[in-house]
Amino acid sequence: MQNVLVSGGGIAGTVLAHWLVRRGFAPTVVEAAPAPRTGGQAVDIRGTALDVIERMGLTGQVRAVRTRMRGMSVLDADGTEVHRSTEATFSSGRLDSGDVELLRSDLLGILHRHALDGVEFVHGDSITALREDERGVHASFTRGRPRTFDLVVGADGLHSRVRRLAFGPEEEFLRPLGTHLAIFSADNFLGLEDWQVWQRDGDAGYGVYPVRGNRELRVCFGWADDRPAERDPGAARRTVAERMGALRWETPRLLEALHRSTDFYADVMAQVHLDTWSAGRTVLVGDAGYCASPLSGQGTGLALVGAHVLADELARARGTADHRVAFARYEHRMRPFVALNQALATENPGGPAAEESVERAKRAIALDAG
Repeated sequence: MQNVLVSGGGIAGTVLAHWLVRRGFAPTVVEAAPAPRTGGQAVDIRGTALDVIERMGLTGQVRAVRTRMRGMSVLDADGTEVHRSTEATFSSGRLDSGDVELLRSDLLGILHRHALDGVEFVHGDSITALREDERGVHASFTRGRPRTFDLVVGADGLHSRVRRLAFGPEEEFLRPLGTHLAIFSADNFLGLEDWQVWQRDGDAGYGVYPVRGNRELRVCFGWADDRPAERDPGAARRTVAERMGALRWETPRLLEALHRSTDFYADVMAQVHLDTWSAGRTVLVGDAGYCASPLSGQGTGLALVGAHVLADELARARGTADHRVAFARYEHRMRPFVALNQALATENPGGPAAEESVERAKRAIALDAG
């Protein structure tokens, strides 16, 4: 039985581990966080990604915790409504589609519970070095003892450590999109009821929507900026407050909530582009290999589908000696799908991609190899 080290216990890593177990592999998932991560914004499961959820037997659980938005309002800088829709929202698209929007933390919780059987999860640790020879990949860790694996998968996100160790500095592969995003949760002090509010003035704006039965808010601040993201949380909060300061309406109260939040996250919006997703016995999946950015609305779909396809190709190859064949087939199948979904983030700068483009991209791959 092949031992596979998966770096990253997010959506891509957890789904990959699930499918690897069911195809006769022994996966170990190493995640830096002490437990499955909470927080984060609402994510979308669309098209072929919904087929992955169906094959995992999780459709009912996922739909049970979906968001249930009735529509949205778009406000000017003073808070005056300039547009309203009961047909679509910026976060999820058309409300009458078969797509599912839910909180990332809810999806990850469902996936993690489903993958526990047969998967070794190691939380609170991370990879520090990888060395490959004819016996496999020798991995060193921050806390755990060194171990040797047949294969290594980097499923550790935009700033992937596995990618840096196996492929080189992230600056070679990240393509910033000139936008920054900050997300945090707050009590629903606005009294929103299944209704989104979006405000923008110039190159800064935000979206606010209720979750958890309208008890909480998710606040998403965005602003144009070509500089790298602040890595220090305190400096990042100050930057957000500075960039949002010109907006009026409820902005002062939202900024107060920002400084009280315990799940604040901020980063540059960027895509990942590599000439190849594998190096020797190491391969990348999800954001680590082909991040489309949250601007695409398809990061979760790429993670779900990529994990399924990679596990499928490893099972078809059957054997360490054939990992190169598996990696090549995985890449051949995923490349067109990735290209269409990454294009969604750049098709219409400053606004959502065309509905026709989203429909084409979300179904642009089959789960079963031809």
